[in-house]
Amino acid sequence: MCRWRDQKLHPVKVIERRKSSTSSSPADYEYYVHYTEFNRRLDEWVKLEQLDLETVETDVDEKVEDKATSLKMTRHQKRKIDETHVEQGHEELDAASLREHEEFTKVKNIAKIELGRYEIDTWYFSPFPPEYNDSPKLFFCEFCLNFMKRKEQLQRHMKKCDLKHPPGDEIYRSGTLSMFEVDGKKNKVYGQNLCYLAKLFLDHKTLYYDVDLFLFYVLCECDDRGCHMVGYFSKEKHSEESYNLACILTLPPYQRKGYGKFLIAFSYELSKKEGKVGTPERPLSDLGLLSYRGYWTRVLLEILKKHKSNISIKELSDMTAIKADDILSTLQSLDLIQYRKGQHVICADPKVLDRHLKAAGRGGLEVDVSKLIWTPYKEQG
Repeated sequence: MCRWRDQKLHPVKVIERRKSSTSSSPADYEYYVHYTEFNRRLDEWVKLEQLDLETVETDVDEKVEDKATSLKMTRHQKRKIDETHVEQGHEELDAASLREHEEFTKVKNIAKIELGRYEIDTWYFSPFPPEYNDSPKLFFCEFCLNFMKRKEQLQRHMKKCDLKHPPGDEIYRSGTLSMFEVDGKKNKVYGQNLCYLAKLFLDHKTLYYDVDLFLFYVLCECDDRGCHMVGYFSKEKHSEESYNLACILTLPPYQRKGYGKFLIAFSYELSKKEGKVGTPERPLSDLGLLSYRGYWTRVLLEILKKHKSNISIKELSDMTAIKADDILSTLQSLDLIQYRKGQHVICADPKVLDRHLKAAGRGGLEVDVSKLIWTPYKEQG
């Protein structure tokens, strides 16, 4: 058991230890622990006095432990811990690859970062260059995303950095919100640094070193000091699978403000401009699917409420840029689809629609399409 920040004892698994001084006394070690009730993002280094040694168990069967953990946590508790971001699932990894991934990334190499006016606790391992590993804190320039080990280095850098916003083109401005499109080929270092940063908060995100193939859409809050990144999503420049989003993240200080929903909606507005249907890159984590299912539900049911005559899945897809398979699976999950005479039929009772819309929650910040000035990549000169 270990005393957590709520001052209560929680069951933990000790992952690793390190010396905190030159002495070899147990009290001079720090212990890296995983709280078995919580997501890996809360793993941390603790001192010996935080551990209750009378509760130590050995040879714990991890499978039994995992099962017990899942029973301890209610669905609400799990969502409370996990609902802050959408990430790619790890279903694409086989068992051996997953074990290798977890072994390699089991200990966070960076504990904190400073980005703009925020100091942020990190959640996961990120494969920074070796010279940055085990730095207690990294300091990021919030505009160019260069990172340094010391505050003085950042202060010197900020005096020379000419940027006051992400590199690339501003394609959206509404009030204090701006969206910048950053071409990974034209801004390779920025793209790579953004991936390093994102990996600190996304567990199973694949880190793409070949950022040339991607466009990054960076959402910012703007004031008289500049445009400050709150989150982003990326997409492949050319996707044969019609993917309109590869990775998405809202930074921790800006979560629960509707920015994640805004980013999802924005990705579909770009698909509409392209004249294509879109879908997020698979596989999605459970939370990712939940976030998208909420978006699809709100968009589709609002149309069905207003539409008085018959409407097909193809027509819904054309109107929303949502892939037909995603529409079908969403409506089936809501029991709004029946199979009659060899075809799927949408059955939409107004009261049922209202109930499902209420359950889907609020839509968050709206994208003002009139403020979007953008040319699809294939048409850029």
